Amino acid sequence: MTGSVRGGGRNKTINDVKELTGPEKAAVVLLALGEDHGVIWQSLDEEEIKEVSQAMASLGTVAANVVEALLVEFVAGMSGAGTIMGSFEQPQKLLQAFLPQDKVEALMEEIRGPAGRTMWDKLGNVNEAVLANYLKNEYPQTVAVILSKVKGEHAARVLGALPEDFALECVTRMLRMEPVQREILDKIEQTLRTEFMSNLARTSKRDSHEMMADIFNSFDRQTESRFMAALEERNRESAERIRALMFVFEDLSKLDPGGVQTLLRGVEKDQLGLALKGASDALREMFFSNMSERAAKIMREDMDGMGPVRLKDVDQAQMKMVQVAKDLAAKGEIMLAGAGGDDELIY
Repeated sequence: MTGSVRGGGRNKTINDVKELTGPEKAAVVLLALGEDHGVIWQSLDEEEIKEVSQAMASLGTVAANVVEALLVEFVAGMSGAGTIMGSFEQPQKLLQAFLPQDKVEALMEEIRGPAGRTMWDKLGNVNEAVLANYLKNEYPQTVAVILSKVKGEHAARVLGALPEDFALECVTRMLRMEPVQREILDKIEQTLRTEFMSNLARTSKRDSHEMMADIFNSFDRQTESRFMAALEERNRESAERIRALMFVFEDLSKLDPGGVQTLLRGVEKDQLGLALKGASDALREMFFSNMSERAAKIMREDMDGMGPVRLKDVDQAQMKMVQVAKDLAAKGEIMLAGAGGDDELIY
């Protein structure tokens, strides 16, 4: 068996499965499986991804016998697999296997938290209103200690955002403050880490259902159906909300005639034919009715000439058309109505 490797999160090797939390167990399994099994992450929602990634980043060293115990149901012959070590790079590489780069970067920013080497450096990069909103529920003496450890200009902005009487009490405590024992500082840092920093991302980022709707939009049809069915069993309300936020190919039927013609000019003809092969009759006719008679005739002939096509290719062509529509909408050239129908036009 290979020698032990020390990670960044713990000072000792984990030799017993009982020492691991649920997210840490999931992190060990995903680390052992590696990047080739990044598809497993697709079954997790945003909060679960963050929780497992945070566990992975701070995991440290896990003994081979613990890895074997966790993987015995999934992988045969794990004996002698050796230890694994968690780091920020590991969740980042695994997330990149199935998420766009901008979403990976956003998630990793949340996992790492505010920039800074120490807790006090990190607090210096937290918006003063957000920090004040948390500190106003703490004891004035605790707030005095915290503000004495951050830069003066940031402490001043936080004090300005606190209720006046409470801020004055904190200032008074800071003026009378004596050197703080190391044990007390460590306890305050730990509280900030577990109660404030771990929840900070949830107060500042967009709704997780919006992010999941984007991810579901990127799934192929079969994967989307499978995950949506599973989600409906576990949380019907979330599934319905995600479905309402999604913009899918059939939603193009809600475009006005001018929008359809603008979209047709932005889509390659071969991709259009492939996408329409899998469209409903009503949607197909809507596109044909917005072409010239000759163009519609040629498109129908091209589609007939394709013969049978793979569902995967149709899904990809439809996703490309949806993306073109979203790009045009972002530029203000067309108007999209989502599945919820609130923006649908009535004539």
